[in-house]
Amino acid sequence: MSIYVDIEKSYGTFHLSVQLDAGDETLALLGGSGSGKSLTLKCIAGIERPDRGSIVVDGVTLFDSERRIDLSPQERRTGLVFQNYALFPHMTVLENIRAGARREPDAKKRTDSVDRIVDRFGLGCLTGHTPAMLSGGQQQRVALARILVSEPRILLLDEPFSALDGHLRHRLEDELKQVIESFGKTVVLVSHNRREVFRLSDRIAVLEEGRVGAVGTREEIFRNPGTRSGAVLTGCKNISRIRRKGDRLVEATDWGIDLFVDAELADDAEQKEYAGIRSHDIAWAGHANSGNPPENVYRFDVLDEIENPFSYTVILRAQGQSDAEPMQWDMDKPAWERIRTPSVDVCLPPEFILLLKK
Repeated sequence: MSIYVDIEKSYGTFHLSVQLDAGDETLALLGGSGSGKSLTLKCIAGIERPDRGSIVVDGVTLFDSERRIDLSPQERRTGLVFQNYALFPHMTVLENIRAGARREPDAKKRTDSVDRIVDRFGLGCLTGHTPAMLSGGQQQRVALARILVSEPRILLLDEPFSALDGHLRHRLEDELKQVIESFGKTVVLVSHNRREVFRLSDRIAVLEEGRVGAVGTREEIFRNPGTRSGAVLTGCKNISRIRRKGDRLVEATDWGIDLFVDAELADDAEQKEYAGIRSHDIAWAGHANSGNPPENVYRFDVLDEIENPFSYTVILRAQGQSDAEPMQWDMDKPAWERIRTPSVDVCLPPEFILLLKK
C-alpha cells in the first residue's frame, strides 16, 4: 500500500500546501495547533475538498483537480478515526460496528466480519452498551473496530489520545501499536505530542503553517529537526539566534557565548539562523581543566532550580551576560544534589548543537 499527496487549500488567510508520500509504514504529521494536520487528513478522507492537486492511495486516484476526479468519502475507503471517535450516540456498540461493515453485500460475510472484529477487540461484553456508557479507552476500541471492519485502504488517525486521561495513554498506545502492526498498510497519524509520535511512527513530517518543513525517519527528525519550529515540536528548550564567525564557530547571540559546531554541520552554518541544544544534552564540565578540555565550556550562573519527580531543571545564564537569555539544563536528582552550586561549568558538546532554519 502507498499514499501520494500533493494538494493546496486556502481557508481565509491560511494556506495549506502539502506534499508527502508513504508506503507500508506509519507516517506521523507532527505540528502545533493550526498547522494544517487535521485539515490534511480531512482532504485525504474526502471530508474537505482541496483547491488543487492530487491524492492517490495504492494506485487509486481519490482526487485530481486537473482530471476532475473527486471520489466520495465512501468510495475512497479511507479509515479516518476522529479525535472524539464520532460514534453514533443512539446506537449500541454492535450497531456502530455493523455500520462500518455496511459495504459488504453478503449478509453472512458481514456478520462473520463483525463477529471477528468484536472478538479481536474484546468487546463481546459491551455490544449492548451505548457510547455514553463506555470509557474513553473503550470508545477508542469501538471506533477502531468500526473502521477496520470496513477493510480500509489506509488508516488515518487524528490525535488518537487527545480525548483520554493521561494515565490511560501508555496502555492504549501499546494496544494501538498492535493494531497498526496487524493492519499492515499505510497509516497516517496526526499529533502534536512528540512522545507518542516517536513511539508510534516510522517517519515524521513536520508541519509548519500549512507546509511540510522537514521529513525523515523518527531518529533523523529528533536528531536534526532542521527548523526552529521543528526543534520546538521535538522538545528542544534552548534555542538562540546565531551569527557565523568562522569555519566551525558561530556566535549564539541570545546566550552571549560562541559555539563550535560539529564539522559535518559547519558547511551549512551560513544558511542557518538558529542554534539549539536539548536540555539533557548539556553536560557538567567539572573536570574540564584536566587533560584536553572539551570545546564549548563556559561558566554559568544558576538562576533557579525546578524540582521534578526524578530530576531537576536547572536554569542557567552565561556568567557576565546579564542580558542573555536563560537556558534549561536537565539533571538527575542525585547528580545535581552532589554538585549544587551558585555557578557551574557546563559543556555544550558540538555534536549536540542543532543548526536550524527559521
